[in-house]
Amino acid sequence: ELEAKHIVIATGSKPAALPGVELDGSRIGTSTAALAYTEVPGHLAVIGAGYIGLELGSVWHRLGAKVTVLEYLDRVLPGMDADLAKEAHKFLKRQGLEFRLKSRVIAARVEKGRCVVECEGAEPLQCDRVLLAVGRVPNTEGLALESVGIDTDKQGRIPVDERFATSAAGIYAIGDVVRGPMLAHKAEDEGIACVEGLVNGCGHVNYDAIPAVVYTQPEIASVGKTEEELREGGIEYRKGVFWFRGNARARTLGHIDGKVKVL
Repeated sequence: ELEAKHIVIATGSKPAALPGVELDGSRIGTSTAALAYTEVPGHLAVIGAGYIGLELGSVWHRLGAKVTVLEYLDRVLPGMDADLAKEAHKFLKRQGLEFRLKSRVIAARVEKGRCVVECEGAEPLQCDRVLLAVGRVPNTEGLALESVGIDTDKQGRIPVDERFATSAAGIYAIGDVVRGPMLAHKAEDEGIACVEGLVNGCGHVNYDAIPAVVYTQPEIASVGKTEEELREGGIEYRKGVFWFRGNARARTLGHIDGKVKVL
């Protein structure tokens, strides 16, 4: 048993589950299983067109797998600037990934050594492996938070104030267990800001300047507000776009897909 004046909860997150999807950790699994396949799947079905699904789906596609991405929404990369997400969808589709948007997965199971994925209103999809990548959830179960008077919200997150303090005196929380994007560098900054606040009262994180990267080919990176967020907030802005195909270095490297967009 340990005692301390200050305790910081930083237990991270875990892959989110989906009703009807029977995970077995091998044929049907999360990103952890997808990093440990012993051979390239003949056909990989990816449930979810977010960061993790597109990253791992594109990796296995480049290694030779047929990849089918099933997404509930009518677009890929929810939360990303819609213009960039549209370009990413186009490039990945051109590379050979198959996308089935507006597909609501209702079940996934293993039958006779093959995976079967059922989508509402569509024929069942048969494949060799299934990657479930529908997001992540805070890893707050089993911490006995209720024993110290801490209640989580509907998403399992721990409510904190601007100094990362919870409702229990002396207990703080950072990273994936609190509000905001589930990114390692965001958690690191919060950890620093939390401790700085305890020491000198001056910890701060600028949540409007947290970068995000999708490690596909080409990579997709962003920082700051999206064009949709600016419009919704009634903020006036100007937009500048430069396509890589007009850049000499991009042309000499043979990587002319993509653009830079500044708002």
